[in-house]
Amino acid sequence: MAIAAPPEQTADPTSERLVQAAAEVFAEKGYEGAGVAEIARRAGFTTGAIYSRFSGKADLLAEAISCCTQDEFDRLFAEHAFEGRATDLLAAVGSHLVTREPQPGQALLLEAFAAARRDPEVARLLREHLASRAARLAELVDDGKATGLVDGSLDTASVVHFAHAVGLGFLLFQAVGADNPDVGAWDTVVRRVVESVVPHTDPSE
Repeated sequence: MAIAAPPEQTADPTSERLVQAAAEVFAEKGYEGAGVAEIARRAGFTTGAIYSRFSGKADLLAEAISCCTQDEFDRLFAEHAFEGRATDLLAAVGSHLVTREPQPGQALLLEAFAAARRDPEVARLLREHLASRAARLAELVDDGKATGLVDGSLDTASVVHFAHAVGLGFLLFQAVGADNPDVGAWDTVVRRVVESVVPHTDPSE
């Protein structure tokens, strides 16, 4: 669910160093406080190295989010543990929300949301990032509908939006140091939510 970099950027060590430096500077100074010159200096290059590969600071932020934001779905998909069982994956991801450790990419994502309020280009790139992530989850939900694991009458976009809203809400809670709920109590709520998307048969049938 990330904005894919062009092939030449992905294979370019200079681009990789610039993106890593950008992630560090954005996390330390915020988007508005981060300067292109500081990012280039941190990576060991001149600003020309940035502008020959990226359109500007917003483009760097999008690439930094793409490369540095870890995601429960990415890790669980990589484990190949669920074989398309949408309900199992949703339950696992929901449970991880209260036990995951803070990641550097989460601070970066928060900076992007703050910057998006004032910078239309950042807002556009962030929407693309979220849309890409949503497309992956929507595919999983639709597969669940096709196999009878998810209620086919539910609107896929609404299910995806709800899942994103919960995940981003936890990101905001972590940002202010709010306490998470008890793990067992939270798991009970998650199970109830997941059960609500499963088709229910009529006992009289």
